[in-house]
Amino acid sequence: MDSLIYSLNATVPVFLVMVVGYILKCTGMLTEPFAKAANKFNFSVTLPAMLFVDLAATDIIGEFDPKYVLFCAGVTATMFFGLWGCARLILKDKSLVGEFVQASYRSSAAVLGIAFIENIYGTSGMAPVMIIGCVPLYNIFAVLVLTFESDSGEDGLGHVKQSLINIAKNPIIISIALGVIASLIRIDFPEIVDKTLSSFAKMASPLALVTIGAGFEGRKAIAKIKPTVCVTFIKLVVLPAVFLPVAVKLGFRDEALIALIIMLGSPTTPSSYIMAKNMRHEGVLSSSAIVATTLVSSITLTFWIFVMRALGLVM
Repeated sequence: MDSLIYSLNATVPVFLVMVVGYILKCTGMLTEPFAKAANKFNFSVTLPAMLFVDLAATDIIGEFDPKYVLFCAGVTATMFFGLWGCARLILKDKSLVGEFVQASYRSSAAVLGIAFIENIYGTSGMAPVMIIGCVPLYNIFAVLVLTFESDSGEDGLGHVKQSLINIAKNPIIISIALGVIASLIRIDFPEIVDKTLSSFAKMASPLALVTIGAGFEGRKAIAKIKPTVCVTFIKLVVLPAVFLPVAVKLGFRDEALIALIIMLGSPTTPSSYIMAKNMRHEGVLSSSAIVATTLVSSITLTFWIFVMRALGLVM
């Protein structure tokens, strides 16, 4: 029951903020130009600030566990390329491939990972290590698939070149690189800089959720109900069912296993919508997947944690 209550407290408020954004749009308080400008602001400023702050505060050297980091990175790469290949074969509407792949593999690992582990164990434990292993790849792979699957008119080598350029100049990728550098050299910013960066970082999730709600298009979402259901099932059920047994076999337990449950089975991150919209994709499937996975994850996350506790793998 405690796990259920915690999961509900973690996911329902997220959904309600999106609902408020949608209601405000319906009342005319939030407009389409606002949503467009907010998406650009989130993509260029608040999300990079959040990732930089999170990584800069992580002791990458002190908390580095090679086996764990390699497992997180390997699973992330396997999920990404496996889903991309399947999506290219299965989806009839090829314009959905980029959003489908991103929404299926990309979790709210950084946001929920630390919160879950601190709630259970009192410390962040293995969450920062999990973030090092998967979050940079989440963003690099997202830029890759959204670039290749966008309607840019580029072909062959031109498409590859444009993808590399987009990755190099993407604000998310730049912030990750700077965050890792700041962590490695242990930069101690003045309090004024710390508070300024933190203010922008704290804006990222709430503003993203309000913008998702304001940009949610109900009729279009209903038209894409099948891929949304498919993404939700893959994200919350299939991926944990495939990779958690492997993690257990490799000996991961307690907070390390909880962090992996979050990495594999938490809702699609709101930043996936922002990236999709800013990289010439419609964004409807992304927003629908975020809403659906957020709702259902309160049940599925509770289930996975309950199973691991029942097997004595999580204390």
